[in-house]
Amino acid sequence: MKNFKAVVYVLLGAVSYGLLATIVKYANHLGIGTSALTFWQFFIGFVFLLVLDLIWRKRSGQEIQKVSFKSKSKLILWGTSLGLTTTLYYISIQYVPVSVGIILLMQSIWISLGLEIVIHKKRPNTAKIVGVIIVLIGTLLATNIFDTQYDISIEGLLLGLGAGASYALSLFASSSIALDVPSHIRSKYLVFGGLILIILFWNIHIIQQMSVSSLYWGIAIAIFGTILPPLLFTKGIPEVGISLGNIFASLEIPVSILSAVIILNESVEMIQWGGILLILFAIVLINKRVEQY
Repeated sequence: MKNFKAVVYVLLGAVSYGLLATIVKYANHLGIGTSALTFWQFFIGFVFLLVLDLIWRKRSGQEIQKVSFKSKSKLILWGTSLGLTTTLYYISIQYVPVSVGIILLMQSIWISLGLEIVIHKKRPNTAKIVGVIIVLIGTLLATNIFDTQYDISIEGLLLGLGAGASYALSLFASSSIALDVPSHIRSKYLVFGGLILIILFWNIHIIQQMSVSSLYWGIAIAIFGTILPPLLFTKGIPEVGISLGNIFASLEIPVSILSAVIILNESVEMIQWGGILLILFAIVLINKRVEQY
């Protein structure tokens, strides 16, 4: 294998993301409000990126790189999609199990393909089209929608799909906006945009739900959701390549579901596991043109 350490970095980043929803829902069960959790996640993440930027400049000895107002504005504007994704996702898992919430979030796979067609006028290849069809079939199975005795929340479904759509926008922003700006600086402005959205969305509720406990849990969520994954992915994905990186990062799905089963005692039927495996297969199929080791 070309770079075993790089693969481990990507896998650890996926595991970190996978644990996030379970941590949030567990904190909710303890009475910690979602508004305070999301605020602390992005605020701490933004402060961390500011400090990281200062350390990087000091060690590299480089002057402060000037970022144009246009680039800053674009990054901050598109960064609001990060805050919206997090907000909708965290609200959705209050209505549906984490195992269903993560599947709805992963609808970003086919939504991203739609964005690629509309924005870049790029026709998808056959593998991608087949992969999207498999994702949709897998989603129907993974959400157990055919079980008439399974009571699934419509609000949760809509919120989860909204999170998936917003996630697709944030992925587009991360890969297409202001690429001339260094990645750690781009991340800083994207997270700042997310923080602004969260403050506007939750407003007074943040203050109402603020507590010492929310800060402790917010630090944990910031570590697993805003600090570790970007660092690990930035370190690993350039080495393994985007296609393989996407495949390895899909480990987030089973980790999220298994952690919910173990920690939250959520139940997952066999038919749902079948749908999950189909979605993982589709991710591999869509990214089948991987770099060779």
